[in-house]
Amino acid sequence: MQAVTFDGHGGTGVIDYRTVPEPDLGADDVLVDVRAGALNHLDVWTRRGMPGIDLSMPHVPGSDAAGVVSAVGASVTRFEPGDRVAVLAGVSCGQCEFCRHGEPALCASFRVLGEHVPGVHSERAAVPADNLIAVPEHVDWETAAAAPLVFQTAWRMLNTRADVSPGESVLVLGASGGVGHAAVQIAAHAGAEVFATASTEQKLQYAAELGADHVVNYTETNFADEIRARTGKRGVDVVVDHVGEATWDDSLRSLAKGGRLVTCGATTGGRPETNVQRVFWNQLDILGSTMATPGEADAALEHVWDGTFDVRIRDVLPMRETARAHELLENREGFGKVVVKPDNELD
Repeated sequence: MQAVTFDGHGGTGVIDYRTVPEPDLGADDVLVDVRAGALNHLDVWTRRGMPGIDLSMPHVPGSDAAGVVSAVGASVTRFEPGDRVAVLAGVSCGQCEFCRHGEPALCASFRVLGEHVPGVHSERAAVPADNLIAVPEHVDWETAAAAPLVFQTAWRMLNTRADVSPGESVLVLGASGGVGHAAVQIAAHAGAEVFATASTEQKLQYAAELGADHVVNYTETNFADEIRARTGKRGVDVVVDHVGEATWDDSLRSLAKGGRLVTCGATTGGRPETNVQRVFWNQLDILGSTMATPGEADAALEHVWDGTFDVRIRDVLPMRETARAHELLENREGFGKVVVKPDNELD
């Protein structure tokens, strides 16, 4: 079968689309004929060589995909051939104290498909049954592939970790990206007043269409100064920051007293300086968040499947052009998710 691979870390030139062995199907696994995959910034960092992660090469990337079940392992009862499914990328042990209490992302052996272990950007993928969710017939493959990781992540950030209430104000940074465009919609759905940042007028327009009440072009003005000016120097109740080092100080400056900063990533670097005096004097909460529990993922994706949330897709490419897909993310071209489809799905 054909799969996206890389043999070493580096620029987009390390990416190849080539023949690899068929996946082994374990007793608890489901073999999925992949109809579409989707990229996340996680794929870029993994390809570059994320510190602390030692991959077996060649590595198949990809944390998001959707397709049709073609075979099931001997112990699988939830799915059968012909079922439509999408991938939930987090793999945990299922037995430790965190897994038993419904927090698998805190599991000491937590791994992510495509990041720590082989991913799903291939013609076929063997995926643990626990990492699949059913996809209704009316949902197209591009949407099913693009939604899971970002919508479950943003759902947990806003509804569980930040516990956003109706009438509160939320600032979403990088509203044109996967997590960002999901967070705008989830915050609006929660009844919040939504502020969103992006780098172009077109991206700001898209953010407004998805539910942002106020938009800020961060290339033209300092977003923290703008937020404070628009809120009468009060600030917002919640900031969603997945950017990291480049925005961290301004994110803290954007918060009202008693506000919450929730973060799921750091695309510009993970070691920012923190004004600790601002944190304790303003009694701010800094909340980390990773992916979601199965129940949170189900809740988020139900809203995708029924059309409440809109999955914006900036481009659909054949898997042989995955290098170009990475460039779209790295260069911040467009609004929403980038989808790749196996070449045999485009014939």
